[in-house]
Amino acid sequence: MQIILISDRLAKSKSVSLSSRHLVGTAIAAMMAVCFSTVGLYWLTLRYADIRVPGLQQLILAASESEAERDRTFVQQNLNAMAVKLGEMQAQLTRLDALGERLSSLAGFRPQEFRFSEAPGLGGASPTLMPPQNLSLAEFSDKLSVLARNVETRADMLGVLEAQMFEQAVKKRMLPTMMPVKAPYNASGYGRRVDPFTGQWAMHEGVDFLADAGSPVAAAAAGVVVFAGFHPQYGYMVDIDHGNDLVTRYAHQSRLYVKEGDVVQRGHKIGEVGSTGRSTGPHLHFEVRYRGSAQNPSKFLVSNSASAQARARQ
Repeated sequence: MQIILISDRLAKSKSVSLSSRHLVGTAIAAMMAVCFSTVGLYWLTLRYADIRVPGLQQLILAASESEAERDRTFVQQNLNAMAVKLGEMQAQLTRLDALGERLSSLAGFRPQEFRFSEAPGLGGASPTLMPPQNLSLAEFSDKLSVLARNVETRADMLGVLEAQMFEQAVKKRMLPTMMPVKAPYNASGYGRRVDPFTGQWAMHEGVDFLADAGSPVAAAAAGVVVFAGFHPQYGYMVDIDHGNDLVTRYAHQSRLYVKEGDVVQRGHKIGEVGSTGRSTGPHLHFEVRYRGSAQNPSKFLVSNSASAQARARQ
């Protein structure tokens, strides 16, 4: 095809030759332009015009609902996981509260000094250098996991501390630190003295407490009775094994209330004051022996008196 161009400005006419390839290309370009224009117009119509196409609206609504359902499922799964962690932390906190109360009791603190069920007071001015930022779901989950691990670790550590304190408390109760009889003073202490029968220097292996005949005699600590009977020198006597190679002896009693093999608690009445055996009058002869060797009972009794004074000052 040949096209002749004629213009008043041109001195002569010009001709343009178009082949079939040019015509086909021009037709395709025109068709594509029409298609793009139609699609664009249709999109603008759906976007800004209030034209309802039932089929298309249903597809868009279904896609939106499906995406919203996926979001809800994802959020619910994360909430369920965090709820499980919160439940574990609440159980750990309950355990920590119980441990704290037991530890405070073992340590001798007053209940009002520690309130384990109350959150500590926190505060401070609002930040100015760094603006506040919301935690993301991933950050919140990480913080919760770290906190749960820390709570569990501290619970284990407090459990070990409780076991150690309980063991120490048991050992302390097994020490003969309680006065075996109510007496204002002792007539003869531990150490060398002049024997009242021979008038010679002799080792006195215990403490003599002056008390009226029939006064109750109590176990200085918990233990097992290993001897209860009459001894030529000590009269009616009781030996109590407290473990850890410690044995206490209560001599010159007038009456016994325990027998061999009995388990006695601290303060348990084991007999009455008398003057049996090698004795010049009613009194209680009290000994503390470690691995068979006599120890000064005053050391144990003084430690109990110091502890009582410390508790009274608190």
